[in-house]
Amino acid sequence: MQPLQRPALSNWQTVLSLPVLVAALGYFVDVYDLLIFNIVRVPSLTELGLDEKAVSLVGARILNFQQAGLLLGGILWGILGDKRGRLSVLFGSIITYSLANIACGFVGSAEAYAWLRFVAGLGLAGELGAGITLVSEVLPKHLRGYGSSVVASVGLLGAVAAFLTVNASGNWRLTYFIGGGLGLALLLLRIGVLESGMYKQLRETAVKRGNFWAFFSSKSRLLRYLRCMGIALPTYFVIGLLATFSNEFGKALGIGEAVLPGKCVMFTYIGMAAGDLFSGLFSQWLRSRRGAIGWMMAFTALFVTLFLVGATNSATSLYIVFGCMGFGIGYVAMFLTITAESFGTNLRATATTSVANNVRATTLLTLPLFQYLKTLPQLGVLGAAATVGVLCFTLAAWSLSRLAETYGKELDYNE
Repeated sequence: MQPLQRPALSNWQTVLSLPVLVAALGYFVDVYDLLIFNIVRVPSLTELGLDEKAVSLVGARILNFQQAGLLLGGILWGILGDKRGRLSVLFGSIITYSLANIACGFVGSAEAYAWLRFVAGLGLAGELGAGITLVSEVLPKHLRGYGSSVVASVGLLGAVAAFLTVNASGNWRLTYFIGGGLGLALLLLRIGVLESGMYKQLRETAVKRGNFWAFFSSKSRLLRYLRCMGIALPTYFVIGLLATFSNEFGKALGIGEAVLPGKCVMFTYIGMAAGDLFSGLFSQWLRSRRGAIGWMMAFTALFVTLFLVGATNSATSLYIVFGCMGFGIGYVAMFLTITAESFGTNLRATATTSVANNVRATTLLTLPLFQYLKTLPQLGVLGAAATVGVLCFTLAAWSLSRLAETYGKELDYNE
């Protein structure tokens, strides 16, 4: 193991270049806008005239519309990123979701709300994958880990900003206006960002770019793609299941105080911001992406176990555990960096952008499974979560063990 070496000042200046900072701020706005509906779901739908039961049912439907937009957008923006360039996605996606969020502030019906969240999801799908792809290609290979750390740690604080903005404004419509305004302001910063040199060279060749079906034409390529998705399964198990339904877990664990899911999500994202900064630095120290993710995954599994066996006895300790689980899954940028490093320039944006959103959409499978399992008397809420967790962590560990190490890999090649 090599001793941790601090990059020279010139290296840090390279890491903190305009493309990295703009990608980081883009992810910040992405997370902010992605979580707005989760935070204002109840007050916004109540104001639109829905009763408590309808708020639950219609809210779930609107969230599914947003998730469908993410899933479809991940493929569309990824293909566009390889066909037209990384910057075209960064500009197009932010215009799409910024205008959709501003429109949400004027919404007058649940049906229009659902379609606007679909459009917002469609736009949000392009942000992170395109940003990580661009950062991976513009930074020297020995500095990519630092760049991904900056992008993720700054970006994930968007969740904290979203919660604080909602609490400070007290007006859900104003929250949407602020989110859309942040996106349009960021658009001005992106004007000075240059396209990736690797992509410019590729564009001068006759190599076919952005062919999504190419992932299915080769067994080894398909397995690579699925394994990049697999290593991230614990992240949305913690965010999408444990944190989102933390009020149910609080009751199952016998905690007398009310557990607030929004607060659990906030603590999870604070932990993730710290974890993503650490995992990038840790991977540089280990000189291994796989090693860093393996340790982070093991740390997460430990705190998930402590959570599900009832090691917490108060809401405060529960929030702390969520912060620790958030730290453990703080390898979001790292798994996307691995994805970017695992594919050639002609498929890199397609792979990275679609994988990022496919992982977000895994909740469409894990949540129904959890809802079914918890109805079984022998499992209940805690047993159901444990079963889903074992499945997610097993697939993640298997995927990690089968992926090739990508630290320091040259990226100037095509599939």
